[in-house]
Amino acid sequence: MVNAELARTVVGIIGNVISFGLFLSPVPTFWRICKKKDVEEFQPYPYIAAVMNCLVWIFYGTPIITPNSVLVVTINSVGLALELIYLSIFVYYDSHNKGRKKVFLGLLGEVVLFGVIIAVALAGFHTQHSRNITVGIVADVFNIIMYASPLAVMAKVYKTKSVEFMPLWLSVANFANGSIWTAYALIHGIDWFIVVVSNGLGAIFAVVQLVFYAYFSTKYGGASKPAEPKSEVQLSDVTTTV
Repeated sequence: MVNAELARTVVGIIGNVISFGLFLSPVPTFWRICKKKDVEEFQPYPYIAAVMNCLVWIFYGTPIITPNSVLVVTINSVGLALELIYLSIFVYYDSHNKGRKKVFLGLLGEVVLFGVIIAVALAGFHTQHSRNITVGIVADVFNIIMYASPLAVMAKVYKTKSVEFMPLWLSVANFANGSIWTAYALIHGIDWFIVVVSNGLGAIFAVVQLVFYAYFSTKYGGASKPAEPKSEVQLSDVTTTV
């Protein structure tokens, strides 16, 4: 019989690989920015949000909050580094300075908010269980926002009857990521923040996105209407967690 701890570790490693793929999803966008030496109409908000998401999950995975969660800390540390690189590129190529203020104020606000979260968790709660609950709830909020972000494209798909700008592979990766981390938590004791509230909902959101994509691509095809101006969906899968 396979040892439960070994199985959990193996599944966690697979989850880290999938999550790493999600963190790499903005690479094509930033490759385009580097080639054109301009951020064009791209916005920094998804990447700013991803930074906060990674910070909270790193804190959640520390021994004082959730013991034996090295994999959680590892993947989110990598994700944090990548998101900061993306934002550095954005600031460097923002020739009109429209987004630089957003980046600096956004990151400053997140540092302050993260400091408040740490202070409240450590000073306001004196048991590991209560800290786990508190930080877990905060982490879930950011994780659910990340998973739900592709849903925003559905209105455009419905209006244009085109899935051209719906991020199919991001939805597939979100489904795989949500499913694997749900399995990770179920194998060795249920962590409700990882299973039900966070990645369980993430997997469900991804299924909704994939069904929506399948319906419109089958019924209407993938081409946009000629009159519809092209725009580019910006999503960071940063948001991965766990």
